[in-house]
Amino acid sequence: MHYVYVLRSSKDGNLYTGYTADLRKRLADHAAGKALSTRNRRPLQLIYYEAYLLPTDAKARELFLKSGSGKRFIHKQLGRYFSSAK
Repeated sequence: MHYVYVLRSSKDGNLYTGYTADLRKRLADHAAGKALSTRNRRPLQLIYYEAYLLPTDAKARELFLKSGSGKRFIHKQLGRYFSSAK
């Protein structure tokens, strides 16, 4: 499986979107500070993920979720989460 995931920083509230073939290991890497992009934004919470059979599908979805339309999709999809997290 190939995964696209969204993390939320408890420190600054910002979102991080990524792609991996091993979601558990990647989340552990983020938590341990091994990912440069999120090292200074810990602690992080997994708030959303999707699974794909093909890596090309997962990578395309990651690119979409990082776009303006994709960010709007995440905020709409997780509307209750974001309204309760404020």
